[in-house]
Amino acid sequence: MIAERFAPYTYALMRTVLGFLFICHGLQKVFGMFAGRTADLTSPRGVAGMIELVAGAAIMIGMYARPAALIASGEMAVAYFLFQQPAGFLPIQNGGEPAVLFCFAFLFIAARGAGLFSVDGARGGP
Repeated sequence: MIAERFAPYTYALMRTVLGFLFICHGLQKVFGMFAGRTADLTSPRGVAGMIELVAGAAIMIGMYARPAALIASGEMAVAYFLFQQPAGFLPIQNGGEPAVLFCFAFLFIAARGAGLFSVDGARGGP
């Protein structure tokens, strides 16, 4: 069990890793990296890729983390209900686990703020 005194550090690590992983999804859509395919930036997939790049970077460094995480959470909810949920009721059936996990992790970050090792924290924000 992680001692309570380490909780702020593990939260900062979680925020950073989630932001980095979200950036990777954006890089797939916008630049075709990591065996992804590029999307027209005016298409819904292209807009999603830009949100993932910008919000992921903001979350990773903890700059305007609350609004960035709220937008990212909303994007993942929309992605789940538009693209995964019609294929089956449960996320395990429709391949929507990543979208659900990102959605609720970002919702938690939106509620809690950036925490340690963040631009928001350095500026004296929440």
